[in-house]
Amino acid sequence: MPRPTSLTRTMIAAGALALGLGACSSTEKEVYVERPVEELYNEGMDKIAEGSYRDAAKKFDEVERQHPYSVWATKAQLMAAFSHYENSRYDEALVALDRFIQLHPGNRDAAYAYYLKGLCYYEQITDVQRDQRNTDRALAALQEVVKRYPDSRYARDAKLKIDLTHDHLAGKEMAIGRYYLRQGNYLAAINRFRVVVEKYQTTSQAPEALHRLTEAYLAIGIASEAQTAAAVLGHNFPGSDWYTDSYRMLTGKDLSPKKDEGSWMSRLWNSIT
Repeated sequence: MPRPTSLTRTMIAAGALALGLGACSSTEKEVYVERPVEELYNEGMDKIAEGSYRDAAKKFDEVERQHPYSVWATKAQLMAAFSHYENSRYDEALVALDRFIQLHPGNRDAAYAYYLKGLCYYEQITDVQRDQRNTDRALAALQEVVKRYPDSRYARDAKLKIDLTHDHLAGKEMAIGRYYLRQGNYLAAINRFRVVVEKYQTTSQAPEALHRLTEAYLAIGIASEAQTAAAVLGHNFPGSDWYTDSYRMLTGKDLSPKKDEGSWMSRLWNSIT
């Protein structure tokens, strides 16, 4: 029988070691030791203070596992969600928050759960060139905070973020509208700018949307709508550069800003002023 080579002996030794380690790991089992609920919960809070959010979430999960019917378990559910949020593990946070809201809709911390859910989506908002699914979800969640808990301390910040979310959604419509405008697809561009004027007239995008409507309507020869867009722009944003540009554009064609009361823009702005 041939003697094993040096390489063969090394492989045999490594295999034996692996088998030995495998045997150890298969026989070792995590020992379950029930611990006081306050101790587990406080350890989770300590981990948060240290910035160890992953470990904190595990501690809070253990609170619920070992003491599912204690008041601490309810608190731990929310704190686990918070830990996931702080660790930027938004999907895990959202699962935990939806579970908390479903199980404890009347809990005094439910307002915070809805607010944190909104933040999870809000902080995943991408630039206007990308898909805005998270923007829509953030808006819906933040609106729930304002609707359900208007007097809570979270409602004010939710309102501010709703305004920013609206501005972001309007920015998406503007980006698409500008693209169509550059391509000479004026009707498609008008439809996008119209969405901004109709749905997001309080955002920072509204003045440009009215200017672009002036530009697009002039391009297709509908002077009355172009004049109306400029007139509405001048009335609501008289000092803006967009009005200056629209005014120059009209006067270059021997026209001036003038509202057509039959225009959809006149009816819209008359209804909100």
